[in-house]
Amino acid sequence: MNAAELLARLVAIDSVNPSLVPGAAGETRIAEYVAEWARSAGLSVRVVEETAGRPSVIVRTNRGGPGRSLLLGGHLDTVGFGEMADPLRPRIDGDRLYGRGGYDMKAGLAAALVACREANNGELAGEVIVAAVADEEHASLGVQEVLRHVRADAAIVCEPTELVVATAHKGFVWTEIEVIGRAAHGSRPHLGEDAIMKTGPVLVELDRLNQELRVRQHPRLGPGTLHASLITGGREESTVPDRCLLTVERRTLPGETVAEVERDVADLLARCTGVRATSRTTLAREPFETPDDSAIVGAVLSALGEGAELGGVSYWADSAFISAAGIPTVLFGPGGDGAHAAVEWVSLTDTLVCARVLADTARAFCR
Repeated sequence: MNAAELLARLVAIDSVNPSLVPGAAGETRIAEYVAEWARSAGLSVRVVEETAGRPSVIVRTNRGGPGRSLLLGGHLDTVGFGEMADPLRPRIDGDRLYGRGGYDMKAGLAAALVACREANNGELAGEVIVAAVADEEHASLGVQEVLRHVRADAAIVCEPTELVVATAHKGFVWTEIEVIGRAAHGSRPHLGEDAIMKTGPVLVELDRLNQELRVRQHPRLGPGTLHASLITGGREESTVPDRCLLTVERRTLPGETVAEVERDVADLLARCTGVRATSRTTLAREPFETPDDSAIVGAVLSALGEGAELGGVSYWADSAFISAAGIPTVLFGPGGDGAHAAVEWVSLTDTLVCARVLADTARAFCR
């Protein structure tokens, strides 16, 4: 079974994250399939499930020696189906395989598993490890659990990168801003304080900050950004609203900290004269960056060969957790389109190339 064939098998398994869609299938069935496939391929398997019902699978070569170890990372879960037609039917049209999770990121996972099998069949001085993790699409429970059981000299996270070797990605900070007003009858607005109206100056300051962020450009990621994600407020039509809740997402660059984001928000609220507001960080994930001269960067570039490119990706990935654990990390995966969208597809040719490059990288790096 090659990587494209394994990809089709994986897409046909429902693995929608239940933290995103209550009652969804989760990772149990797909974890069982990956574990059985790996065992039948002669690989070592360990299932970790510190969070009940959310298993991750650790697959290892078993024919290597005391050389370096390489971790290949991928996630088992997908987002919900949305308006996708036949999400679990892997449909092939030319070089494209359509289906939920094909691009994000069962193709990369299939390539990693096949590369691990191929490395195990040849002369391998070290060890290749595949971490097929749960919950990347929500809270990254899986990768955090796996890192308590796995160490490696380098890692490749096989998210889709269009066959570019990505050495950096952005982080994010979610901030909740509560603007406080005073309720009153709509016929007596002078007795109240309209929290929704008072949110206007806050939005203006947020837009100004977003413009200011464009001044600092990362060479591979561009500028940091922010957007207003959610807004709620009011009780009914004839009541002056006493509360407006605004959620903002700030995408951060390597070197930017949560504390800096919190300070920026505090400063802009202080400029909003006459507005009573509080803010709090509800979730944050760090950005990630690996130096170009890291051994793993050179190994993937060499395996990819002529035309290999370095770059960055705008999305956040589990690579940030792996890098923070002291493991030099890059992202490398196939091309396609439609992550989280109603139409999702991945290149079959790229999937096969990815499997070859990962296997060649493993043989060269694990010396």
